[in-house]
Amino acid sequence: MKAAYITLGCKLNYAETSTYERGFINAGYETVEWTEDADLYLINTCSVTGQSDKKSRNIIRRLHKLHPGAAIVVTGCYAQLKRKEIEAIDGVSIVFGADQKGRLVTETLEYLRGGGLKSRAYGPDTLAGLAREASGETFAAYSGGEERTRAFLKVQDGCDNFCAYCTVPFARGRSRSISIEEAVGNAEKIAASGVKEIVITGVNTGDFGRNTGESFLELLKRLNDVEGIERYRISSIEPNLLTKDIVDWIASGTKFLPHFHIPLQSGSDTILKDVGRHYDTAFFAERIDYIRKKMDPSPDELNPDGTRKPSVFFGIDVIAGLPGETDELFMETYNFLKDRIRPAFIHIFPYSKRPGTRSAARKDQVQDCVKTKRVEMLENLCEELHSEFIRANAGVREKVLFEDDCNDGMMGGYTGNYIRVERPWDPELAGKIVEVVL
Repeated sequence: MKAAYITLGCKLNYAETSTYERGFINAGYETVEWTEDADLYLINTCSVTGQSDKKSRNIIRRLHKLHPGAAIVVTGCYAQLKRKEIEAIDGVSIVFGADQKGRLVTETLEYLRGGGLKSRAYGPDTLAGLAREASGETFAAYSGGEERTRAFLKVQDGCDNFCAYCTVPFARGRSRSISIEEAVGNAEKIAASGVKEIVITGVNTGDFGRNTGESFLELLKRLNDVEGIERYRISSIEPNLLTKDIVDWIASGTKFLPHFHIPLQSGSDTILKDVGRHYDTAFFAERIDYIRKKMDPSPDELNPDGTRKPSVFFGIDVIAGLPGETDELFMETYNFLKDRIRPAFIHIFPYSKRPGTRSAARKDQVQDCVKTKRVEMLENLCEELHSEFIRANAGVREKVLFEDDCNDGMMGGYTGNYIRVERPWDPELAGKIVEVVL
């Protein structure tokens, strides 16, 4: 029996898909590419935008057309929010919402063996009902190594923020975590596979421990002691949860890298308050300043050989065209990024109306053509800032984890501060951390 997997969306989905894959491998299934013939196709969906929903539907229909006799199993956020809609698509065998992830492999195997499935009552149609339904078990997961170098470790699920524009709490449920012991155990399994770097991930990663009485900093300290893992990155983390204590500890000399992915969403205090974010621009700027103060080298701070030390990489999430965002309020965001924060990268998302959210009900929606223009302006700014960051790191001595992948005679990898580096292929360096001068 053969199985193929398609993952859409975030790092969390990739960690979960890999965990499903291990379950099917243990049951005797061979993994093949989704373009090949298989008995089972598993699609892990995303629903962060309307385009994500459309992409999921298109993939399901394409798979059924190419492989009409195969079982198609659908899970992920879109599956939690729109299960009836997905079950109505020709070819879909089973739909698993967020509350059923821990049973996905066993129940799919039961279905494939002809045992059938017990009928399931659908939860409430309201988004609040879906959030309650999804808030059960915390499904622990981790991915295999990408090019034998990097794995995603899921430590947390769900979110209690309920921002006005977002359906993630309804799709993923309330905030909950696995235990530190379970997280460390999974990290040790990753290390045993030869992977050198772990990306810690969750829906609201910094909220780890809300239901267990443990803390995110305690988790980081325990993971830091896992033998075999040489580098850690923290996936997207809210600015108010990236505390000074965490920053101080990371800066004291740990395996955690100078790379932070922090959602801003808007540089306008009016918009931040309107959508229910838990900070304002003054707090956001202060937190960025504090990290730079603790972790950026001074201009005259050199290595013994005269090379410079690396600076911190900040990737910032921004949504363009939230309801009520006038030209003036958008320019507050643009100027805040350009003149005050100057991140290394901007992750840009045009606002997508999600049914049932507070933002979707507003009358002051921004026209699509205006969103497109604002996205273009932010993309140009991102290119300018990223190029500046790359130039500023010329002459820096850094460590690169090279991937086990050869493309046109070249191999690539990332520095600790997330600069992509390429060099001629050398199999001796694959999967190894190498010191270089940029």
